[in-house]
Amino acid sequence: MCCSHNPTLVLLIGGILLATSFCMPAHAEEETTPPPLKVGFAERDITPDIGMEQPGGYGKSYHRTFHDPCKVRAVVFDDGQKRVALVGVDALAIHRPQVTAARKAIQQRCGIEPEAVLIGASHSHSSGPTCMVLPGEFDHASPEIQELAYKKSSMADAGYLEKVVTAIVDAVADANEKRAEAACGVGSGIEDKVAFNRRFRMKNGQTNTHPRPGNPDIVEVAGPTDPEVGVIGVWNSEGKLLGCVVNYACHATTSPGGISANWIYYMEQVIRGAMGPDAVVVFLAGCSGDVTQVDNLDLHVGRSREEVAQFVGGRVGAEAVKVLLSLDRGSLAPLDFQDTVFESQRRIPNPARVEQCRQLVKQGPKEVGSTEWTFAKEIVLLDVDLKKNPTRTVEVQAIQMGPAVFVSSPAEYFCQFGLDIKKGSSFLFTFPVSLANGCVGYVPTEEALGEHGGGYETRLTAYSNLVPSAGRKIADTGIALTKRMKPGRVPERAKLPPFKGTGWTYGNVPPELE
Repeated sequence: MCCSHNPTLVLLIGGILLATSFCMPAHAEEETTPPPLKVGFAERDITPDIGMEQPGGYGKSYHRTFHDPCKVRAVVFDDGQKRVALVGVDALAIHRPQVTAARKAIQQRCGIEPEAVLIGASHSHSSGPTCMVLPGEFDHASPEIQELAYKKSSMADAGYLEKVVTAIVDAVADANEKRAEAACGVGSGIEDKVAFNRRFRMKNGQTNTHPRPGNPDIVEVAGPTDPEVGVIGVWNSEGKLLGCVVNYACHATTSPGGISANWIYYMEQVIRGAMGPDAVVVFLAGCSGDVTQVDNLDLHVGRSREEVAQFVGGRVGAEAVKVLLSLDRGSLAPLDFQDTVFESQRRIPNPARVEQCRQLVKQGPKEVGSTEWTFAKEIVLLDVDLKKNPTRTVEVQAIQMGPAVFVSSPAEYFCQFGLDIKKGSSFLFTFPVSLANGCVGYVPTEEALGEHGGGYETRLTAYSNLVPSAGRKIADTGIALTKRMKPGRVPERAKLPPFKGTGWTYGNVPPELE
């Protein structure tokens, strides 16, 4: 079995690889040592202002306090033939217009091809207003619909979007300028104590999201988790960690209080505390559409939000440090990238339901209940948007660094799909990335949208509405992209020469009793 399909085996292998020399051939047919990469890291601040909208729901909420900064973190890799960039953004989501604008400016300033730039959102629910409704998105609609979209829904801020795009471009350009010959390593570890699938099969035959601890109707967990912590580390010639890329699947919903990068902040703090205060930590979220920090089977009183943020970020960061300390260092050549864009059909609400929802939103949340009103409002907005945008653009991207590949989707993607991509990939290290290069909302499995499915993620809204087959198509497309690339070698220390001599003379003696 390929190690990328067995994270525990990957960790065991990684624990054996400890030195800093450049790699030896991992395959007998390959005789030449790949050249070292040139790598640069940079970051920029995108902390929103107090009073700006806080994303994460379907209604209005506003930031009132500050906890820690939100950032854009970027890394550029160069093997002399190709350059690729990975960008992590402390944001709930990044929409396609902003991705397109940032890539265009990056190409103009740096010459990096748009398809070689991966821009992923961390899905921090305590970040700035980059979604859900975009400015001008419903300008074509009636005043009543504009009221629902702009005044009653979570909405991006035009000025803040411009700030984020500028920060992405500046961070990539800065990282590109800082490129220098570096030693790289790749590996993964296991963190299985902080993330849990939040969907459960119930006695009534349906599936519920967050049924809450102690619910007697719970039958079993309805989906998997992915405990693999994927890590790429980069060191300069003096052995200083310049930065790393971390991939892990867990919702960023710990929200420690106020503006925050969420648990990613504490992950960064732990890595920097162990490896150096200047290391740039680029986080790319795994497939966690149905995975959060909430354990619905834990009957103990919960921790505070601050404690949970520290718990998740601290443990993921500690596992990343363990991996970094275990890596052999060398070259992660070759670099490559593949990209496919397609249009996905959207689920269409029944006309009778649309009319019913129109009547409900006229009454207001107090009359019909906030939950029922909110999702009625979403159906009305979806119906209007479908007339202008009957499909959604989906980009699937694969970026290779030697034996590792990042496979992206723009979805809040169910965990099972990430595991499927890992299984289908021929790379030793396969790191799925969700909410990258756009946002198409939740994309559940077909089973979750079937007869015995259900739950929050399957609700039909203006945010989440792709057809049931979309998730499988995204996964199959990602796997196909990996097949177009040839995996590189894992850095490995030089082998010792054949044994000669008698061993350590201090220790090659029988017991001395007198």
